[in-house]
Amino acid sequence: MNKKITKKDNFDFQEYLANKLKNPTFKKHYEEYGKQLEIAYRILQLRKKEGLSQSDMAKKVGTSQSNIARMESGEQNFTTETLYKVAAALGRELRIDFVR
Repeated sequence: MNKKITKKDNFDFQEYLANKLKNPTFKKHYEEYGKQLEIAYRILQLRKKEGLSQSDMAKKVGTSQSNIARMESGEQNFTTETLYKVAAALGRELRIDFVR
């Protein structure tokens, strides 16, 4: 049974992810979409750290609140243009790198 996470809970994403990756189906999908989910989670973290609502963020990015919600849930593929806009809205620099 999945426990619903509340704001009161001390949430460790890495622990949660390690546990979810034990499921072969989840692991397969994570390997396919993992980077997109990592980016989505990072956007969510940074938005909250900056004290922005999804609506505030949407205005800064030039999109709708529902698009921000889709970004943060990993339901949207990111273009580099969108990522640059998100970075600017968060007062950050976007870096993209190819590593081994």
